[in-house]
Amino acid sequence: MSTDGRASIKLAIDGPYIVKALKHCTNKNGALETSETMALCRCGASAKKPYCDGTHAKIGFTSNKQERRTEDKRESYRGGQITIHDNRGVCAHAGVCTDMLAAVFRIKQEPWIDADGATTGEIIAAIKSCPSGALSYSMEADSQVEINAEPSIRIAENGPYEVSGGVELDDANWGEGASKSEYTLCRCGASKNKPFCDGSHWEANFRDDQN
Repeated sequence: MSTDGRASIKLAIDGPYIVKALKHCTNKNGALETSETMALCRCGASAKKPYCDGTHAKIGFTSNKQERRTEDKRESYRGGQITIHDNRGVCAHAGVCTDMLAAVFRIKQEPWIDADGATTGEIIAAIKSCPSGALSYSMEADSQVEINAEPSIRIAENGPYEVSGGVELDDANWGEGASKSEYTLCRCGASKNKPFCDGSHWEANFRDDQN
């Protein structure tokens, strides 16, 4: 855990996210007031969302990963100019990539990614818009490209915490090739790949006003 004043997140076992030194946190209504230390709910049942109210202890919330989760593995799709890397295990299923570039990110097709389906610039822009960090890219001999941004958390409506700017995440078992700069954290309590969002909030019909 960082001790130099940088924004960081600690995972409390079977409890909340302990967020320190974060200055920028927003939801659908705009900026939220932050403090030096905040406890953010990740069981999905707090009556004070996004903040923890201790409900996790009452409902038996577990922060363990589940065996029947999507494999945490990076696949690579090589094109003429760019190689796209994808880890389905940490995908939040926000649909940003498929909405932006349906010719590259092809629903219900195999292979599902066509790295020659758009210009390099268009592909990079779509990858940079991915909130979960499941997508990354490389070109020629370059390794995965990390995205630089101001440390922040955006709370997606009825969805995960979208973390950006390289906020340090303590005690996390990072997936293969997963971005440490941009990632999404589960807050519905249903992800099989905790602490990362795996899109389970859709199946759980998670809502911000639930408790």
